[in-house]
Amino acid sequence: MHVIELRFDDDPRRLAARPAHRERLAALHAEGRLLLAGPWADGSGALLVFRDDPAVELTTDPYYATPGVTVRAVRELLPVVPD
Repeated sequence: MHVIELRFDDDPRRLAARPAHRERLAALHAEGRLLLAGPWADGSGALLVFRDDPAVELTTDPYYATPGVTVRAVRELLPVVPD
């Protein structure tokens, strides 16, 4: 598994890009590649958990390069409790 951690700021372009990004996330979830995704409760960012390496998503989904969105980390997760 891999995780992407995002940080958000107040740039309004992020909110404009969000609907298309969420459609993409729904498709990835339907394909079984995205296990879960959601924002932090305080709105400061989000966490996405992928079954496989999300490198392609980082280059094909423009949301990750949208002003107001910063990719803080992309890390491999080694779960000790199975999904």
